[in-house]
Amino acid sequence: MWKIGNVPIKNRVVVAPMAGISNSAFRLTVKEFGAGLVCCEMISDKGIAQRNAKTLDMLYIDEKEKPLSLQISGGEKNTLVEAAKFVSENTTADIIDINMGCPVNKIIKCEAGAKWLLNPDKVYDMVAAVVDAVDKPVTVKMRIGWDDEHVFAVENAQAAERAGVSAIAMHGRTRVQMYEGEADWNVLAEVKKNISIPFMANGDVQTPEDAKAILEQTGADGVMIGRAALGNPWMIYRTVRYLETGELLPEPEPREKIETALLHLRRLIAIKGEKIAVREFRQHAAYYLKGARGSTRAKVAANQAEEYIQMEAILRGFVTQYEEKNLAKQ
Repeated sequence: MWKIGNVPIKNRVVVAPMAGISNSAFRLTVKEFGAGLVCCEMISDKGIAQRNAKTLDMLYIDEKEKPLSLQISGGEKNTLVEAAKFVSENTTADIIDINMGCPVNKIIKCEAGAKWLLNPDKVYDMVAAVVDAVDKPVTVKMRIGWDDEHVFAVENAQAAERAGVSAIAMHGRTRVQMYEGEADWNVLAEVKKNISIPFMANGDVQTPEDAKAILEQTGADGVMIGRAALGNPWMIYRTVRYLETGELLPEPEPREKIETALLHLRRLIAIKGEKIAVREFRQHAAYYLKGARGSTRAKVAANQAEEYIQMEAILRGFVTQYEEKNLAKQ
């Protein structure tokens, strides 16, 4: 048990905010598999300030997800502060997180996301304004730097700490790296040594063993897992168990994966409606099927599904064929 501000976190495994992924359906699913903290996908400060309907829908929180961190992004102080106040006053989010790591051009052009990494003074100024405006704990998620020549990881983390954040999460890549190359855990370790608030390490954590390694190498308080949890909430459960007991649980069988996938889809339908949810779920279906022998046809078919009944038939049909083939081999 550790805390972010006054919010208790029951274990060291945190699920990262992922754009287009980390809605309530996904968060609730990984929470049920044991995540100590789940994070909402990045939400635009201007969308909140303008009361955009789609943006406000993204603020939906199921109480069973909590504790929950809700992430906002922006490049202008007034709208960032306004968004933070709105979130604080109109949602049940436990923590407000500020995005300082998104590397995509659309966000960079708005002077938001990873663009902040070039200027520790801006980090301090913007974060301090948000901290002063709300009563809930404020955290930041950042990358180690912009490029190899501009790795201000320690300076940016210290600026955020001076500004009053309750915790920092850091991805071990630069903005230029995007999601390529290797995450630099040595830089993460250096950051942890130079701050006194809770620190979450992120990057290249694909297995429970990786999670243990990054915690040991960096000294971090928590490990933040992102893409490894896609279609694989068992990664969360297995990591929590491995960190607490040293026991490495086996991977789930395809039938268990598909039952969880369909539960995930039904939750998505409940918040977005069938048409939108099934189309959005196509990418998740591919992740749930990833690594299963003979799943290529099912992935192609799932990518064409328009209704729940179609997606269910495709996924259950794959499981039946998979089990029949395995039985024949025995």
